Amino acid sequence: MVLKPNVELHIDELVIHGLGAFDRGRIGEAVERELARLLSERGVPMGFGGDSIDRLDGGRITISSGGSGEGIGIQIARSLYGSLHAKGSNDPGNPIPRGER
Repeated sequence: MVLKPNVELHIDELVIHGLGAFDRGRIGEAVERELARLLSERGVPMGFGGDSIDRLDGGRITISSGGSGEGIGIQIARSLYGSLHAKGSNDPGNPIPRGER
């Protein structure tokens, strides 16, 4: 049996440049749901000691015209999870296949 660690995630502020006030509520909710799903299904990235992170750069995402708040939030969460993986590992690879970003 594999034990999964208890994870407490608190995002004090989510800064998104370039979207203005576009559907903030849906974006934030989608980020929260998708990060919870990724951490639950894939676990905490190897090498991440559970330290507090003051700032995490999620990188850039590409938003297609007509993108929904839900879709944007999912993209942001996946990018953040990839950045968390890179922060806790010496492996520069991204754990999320390109087709899922």
